[in-house]
Amino acid sequence: SALAIPLAERLSDMRPGRLAPIRRRRPGSSAKPPGIRMTPLDRLLAESEISRLITRFGLLNDAADWPGVAAMFTADARFVRPAGGDPVIGRDAILASFTSRPPRKSRHVITNIVVDVTSADAASAQSVMLLFAGPAGEASAASPALVGGFRDRLERTADGWRFAERVGFLDFKVEFK
Repeated sequence: SALAIPLAERLSDMRPGRLAPIRRRRPGSSAKPPGIRMTPLDRLLAESEISRLITRFGLLNDAADWPGVAAMFTADARFVRPAGGDPVIGRDAILASFTSRPPRKSRHVITNIVVDVTSADAASAQSVMLLFAGPAGEASAASPALVGGFRDRLERTADGWRFAERVGFLDFKVEFK
């Protein structure tokens, strides 16, 4: 049916001077068929989906939903925590790195998200993060607030946009007195 074709592709066929005819994707294929360029609507949809992924990373992290966080990465992704350390390579290792952390209560405030879609299946992004964290079960944060962010490289997969590389950094700590 026509509804099985993604909206962006249906709309691109209706525009004057359309870019390409509608073609169905093979099941499981994430790439557009060769010769189809991204329309402005395709680019906006990708930017929105990636921004949502970046925001959900903070929400799932705060909920300690480690399988959910790990699922946001490609199978061979590279992750560097904002606090630094060696890169963690691969979705399974990323999951293990999160599950091995001591329990904590946290709140990630993620903002200033800028996405650069470079192709139908590749993008980069950066965002700013403010992190408040404290011991699990406590009502106050014992640690200072941390200000930093992420630089991301993303790939569109059959399951949607995923982090292929996520490198965190810290700019400074905010001490409350």
